[in-house]
Amino acid sequence: MNKNKDIALQGGLSEMVTIDRVETLLLDLPTIRPHQLSMTTMQGQTLMIVRIYCSDGSVGVGEGTTIGGLAYGAESPEGMKLAIDTYFTPLLVGQRADAVPELMQRLVLAIKDNRFAKSAVETALYDALGQRLDLPVSMLLGGPVRDRLEVAWTLASGDTVRDIEEAEAMLAMRRHRVFKLKIGKRSVAQDVAHVAAIKKAVGDRATVRVDINMAWSELEARYGIPALADVGCELVEQPVVSAAALKRLSGKYPIALMADESLTGPESAFALAQTKAPDVFAIKIEQSGGLRAAQKVAAIAEAAQIELYGGTMLEGSIGTAASAHTFSTFHALEWGTELFGPLLLTEDILTSPLRYENFELHIPQGAGLGIVLDEERVQFFNRERRKRSVSLVAG
Repeated sequence: MNKNKDIALQGGLSEMVTIDRVETLLLDLPTIRPHQLSMTTMQGQTLMIVRIYCSDGSVGVGEGTTIGGLAYGAESPEGMKLAIDTYFTPLLVGQRADAVPELMQRLVLAIKDNRFAKSAVETALYDALGQRLDLPVSMLLGGPVRDRLEVAWTLASGDTVRDIEEAEAMLAMRRHRVFKLKIGKRSVAQDVAHVAAIKKAVGDRATVRVDINMAWSELEARYGIPALADVGCELVEQPVVSAAALKRLSGKYPIALMADESLTGPESAFALAQTKAPDVFAIKIEQSGGLRAAQKVAAIAEAAQIELYGGTMLEGSIGTAASAHTFSTFHALEWGTELFGPLLLTEDILTSPLRYENFELHIPQGAGLGIVLDEERVQFFNRERRKRSVSLVAG
């Protein structure tokens, strides 16, 4: 039994361990290729890293990440860093580090929205608590029901031939057999032709889904969705903006409809469940507002008989590990997950990368998130450090 756990069992972890300081960093990491979505094309990924230092020496780490900065939503890595430094930190320093739900309630009452930043902080708090208790985050969230997760790969180069080549490479490596295609930037007819060509190429060896990121009008969706079903696509993610339009499209075609951007936490999940608009929820810990909020969304879906998919904000290894621990506690994950974020990056910031094997991600089993940061790599990609280096060279 480790020393921190001995102290906890001797009676007083909650009284002894407090938060000493909070640190945030921005890491700019390159991607293996441009990642094209309907609203933007990503050329790299920025991770906002938060570290919470506790009085017993434990340090928890969390991550806030978005897709294409502010192109996707109202939060950005830079905005998260500013919010945590300015507003979150004064509410955290000096507080009991192990009272995670109480701390998060404190933040919820004092700070409106900022769901992505709250998710990063909650992740760091649970990571530190898991280290003190020598337990994985999944156990702190109630316990896992699986130790690995099927992982889909997103084909988003924008080029049909290149996407087919990428899919074939993933199948050959036994890394992915579920492919999600990013469409919505071209005409509906061109998008359907793109999907048809890829599905024809992979045949029965893989399944094909699409994510439209709200790019279609309702009229375009009425043409496009049945056409996608005809070419072998099994699921359409957030084709339109509004939940009302999604409801009008549901149940009309032999293909699953999935809500993503319209899912912004338990309250929106409840509203969607009442309308029975989507067949599937794409749950993301950041978009939900944190790990426990994501569990609440999953519980609402289960009660409403809506199926689940573990989504991603293209997080790096920290956010992906946090998502994996959370998703491992879900009663069911009928549509698998999309936790491929670290594989889109050319660089990793862990001493031991997450394990992807036989089409699945193996959930880290160590204390906390079960990961260790490579401090040298963290500092190499630290935006502020790189700026200082450039300034020194220029000076």
